Amino acid sequence: MSAGVDWLSETSPINRKSAAESVFEDLRMAIVSGRLTVGTRLPAETHLAGKYGVSRPIVREALRSLQTLGMTQTRTGSGTFVLTDRPSPELSYGGYSARDLIEARPYIEVPAAGWAAVRRTGEQMSRILKLCDAMDAQEDPHKWVKLDSEFHSAIAEASGNSLFAKVVADARDSLSQQSGLLNIMADRRVASNVEHRLIAEAIAAGSDETARSAMEAHLGQVKQIITAIMRDENLVR
Repeated sequence: MSAGVDWLSETSPINRKSAAESVFEDLRMAIVSGRLTVGTRLPAETHLAGKYGVSRPIVREALRSLQTLGMTQTRTGSGTFVLTDRPSPELSYGGYSARDLIEARPYIEVPAAGWAAVRRTGEQMSRILKLCDAMDAQEDPHKWVKLDSEFHSAIAEASGNSLFAKVVADARDSLSQQSGLLNIMADRRVASNVEHRLIAEAIAAGSDETARSAMEAHLGQVKQIITAIMRDENLVR
């Protein structure tokens, strides 16, 4: 029996309150410890869901974060394979790195929030607030991440600046991957909901200065946590 199959045979039920985080951490530690060696093909999502007693979307979110760290790679039609037992020192989300997003977002999304407060239509404002409500109610991590990316795109669109909207739309997949990683490694969903609501309320009030400040604070939190993740000794040593 191979190491991967032997590991799979051990049931590891997960507390659903932090299911994706727990699945991610268990898989990461199995790779780091060598129980899942480099080159190993991970079991299918269905089998992993059975091992942990969670849904497939929970497993999928954990696998996405492992790939974001550069530890695994999913090959269409072949499965997910272990690439390395040490996360990449430079986080990458598809076409953009963590550094790319950290450096660029304040120059795009902060002014976009300010202009949205001045230019948004009633319909656009309604959509932004509905997205806040949906994120507050959503517990599925994958669905929440999609709502999060919609929220940021909606603000860029409400800015009335087509370039801001285009840039955010282009980075949308990378932003989603970063959001998923933050939720799993730093339990950011609830805090993000609060920050998103503050941004939305400032836009609704028509205060460009407050909207800019709220978005700047939100992105500042993201930068702080992503920087900590990249420097975390448990990840890079």
